[in-house]
Amino acid sequence: MYDLISIGDSITDVLLEVDTTDTESMCRVDQEKCLICFEYGSKIPVSKMTRVLASGNAANNAIGSARLGLKTAIYTVLGSDQDSQDTKKVFEDEDVSTEFVVMESGGRSNYSTIIDYGEERTIFAYHEPRKYSFPPLPPVKWAYYTSVGKNHEIFHTQIPEYMKKYDISLAFSPGSFQIREGLENLKPILAAADLLILNKQEAMLLVGGEDLKESIVKLRETGAKTIVITDGAEGSVGSFDGKEFWRVGVPQNAPVVESTGAGDAYSTGFLAATIYGKPIAEAMVWGTLNATSVIGQIGSRAGLLTKAGLEEFSRKYGIELKPKLI
Repeated sequence: MYDLISIGDSITDVLLEVDTTDTESMCRVDQEKCLICFEYGSKIPVSKMTRVLASGNAANNAIGSARLGLKTAIYTVLGSDQDSQDTKKVFEDEDVSTEFVVMESGGRSNYSTIIDYGEERTIFAYHEPRKYSFPPLPPVKWAYYTSVGKNHEIFHTQIPEYMKKYDISLAFSPGSFQIREGLENLKPILAAADLLILNKQEAMLLVGGEDLKESIVKLRETGAKTIVITDGAEGSVGSFDGKEFWRVGVPQNAPVVESTGAGDAYSTGFLAATIYGKPIAEAMVWGTLNATSVIGQIGSRAGLLTKAGLEEFSRKYGIELKPKLI
């Protein structure tokens, strides 16, 4: 039996690091309005380009979970182009089962172009139109449902039915298309979710408000059980019952190269700890350590930790990550 099946899209990432030494007259960051601005008509120098296959929320979770010792499979729809074939090979090399990978004839890969400027980034994402249909899957311990493209609405009924039929625990980490559907449309999935992980901005879009504890209380009204909200450099807040709330910060002196994949790494670490039977506070630390490693390297996958790597990071940064009841 698999410990985990990850459900969602896979993407090829192209990361472009803007050369900040030569572009001050053509580029700027507006922190107040959350904007990265480029002068139109200009040719912007790029200091480094990195291409990462088998990226995206589900792929990152599947690969990260396998590295942490879980028996993992992925359900994802790929195309028939070379990137799709290479992506499948990455999964195989990372010990992720491709038993449920669909190679769609004539389809192309999903792509995202990530513009890194200093410590900020903007992502341009392209999702190839897919024909989603939930396949017959075996009983597993956990399923992790995350970002998919348009026309995925059939999953809102199929996934809860699958969870109920086989008594499977569901973790849900919504992607951008799912968040745009709004709270009402997501209620069937949320009601089936044993674990919901999202960031502060996503929580605000679903239930409004700035206070993370209040957001968790509102989200629990949908039926979701354990809920964790991440908040970048402010750390994360989580609760398993809507009454007891934990906060875990982030290491202050850990290197930050770029933040792509930080949320996926956190979710992966948290869920792995949960599957291993750890309490919520310790699971939040696992998530934070995994995310800390990922943002210290380029791309969403390079920093995903093994269990040995997690132990090493815990020795290095764990003393800063004491969970606190708030």
